[in-house]
Amino acid sequence: MNLFDTHAHFTGGEEDISPLLARAREAGVARILAVGGSEELNKGADDAFRLSKSCGSSYPEVFKAVGLDRDQIGLNPSSLDFTGADAIGEIGLDYHYSAETREAQMELMARQLELSEKLDLPVVIHTREADEDTLSLLREIPTRGIIHSFTGEPGFCKKLLDLGYYISLSGIVTFRAADNVRETARVIPLDRLLVETDTPYLAPVPKRGQPNEPAFVAHTARFLADFLGVDFEVFISQTTSNALNVLRLSS
Repeated sequence: MNLFDTHAHFTGGEEDISPLLARAREAGVARILAVGGSEELNKGADDAFRLSKSCGSSYPEVFKAVGLDRDQIGLNPSSLDFTGADAIGEIGLDYHYSAETREAQMELMARQLELSEKLDLPVVIHTREADEDTLSLLREIPTRGIIHSFTGEPGFCKKLLDLGYYISLSGIVTFRAADNVRETARVIPLDRLLVETDTPYLAPVPKRGQPNEPAFVAHTARFLADFLGVDFEVFISQTTSNALNVLRLSS
């Protein structure tokens, strides 16, 4: 297989990351986007990136995203080291728990969207209960990139698609109560769809309740292929091609 997990977080150093990468390769995962968002997660993304480079074909090829998420308000994204990065992220807005920091979250996201323009890098965006503010910023500061682990409604998804974004679905789509995510999956063109784990969170059925890992992206991919009525190998080929396109990576 040639799966691409477009969103995984790593922590703990090489001794913890190495077995995750090895199991991912055994499961048919050829590529992973290791995603930052905080000092710890940015370091983890870099550790996975360097480990992949040093171990060759025994591990998936790891790319990295570096950024500051909605919990890092007050920090300066210009101080981040983007050497070797293929994307900025994760960034974004989340009002589910922290609506009181709305203005500061928007300012931090805007600064990183501006960095995306300056560095010509795509963004990896988290959005939760912040539809209108997310759309407002993306219209004000045009960029390209990925909306990760999308859980919004189809109407919101269509507006993001109109702005040129790719939509990534996580293991949530396999959850029994996630009818809205499955409804949204039907409106995403196959050439704009991505799959992810959001490791170590959101393990898909039949691994739900366990710490997630990149190897499990195969379960989400197969579920979606079956749900959408697409041949599994065709689904893998298309979603991998989509990831390469949005990140501007060679095949």
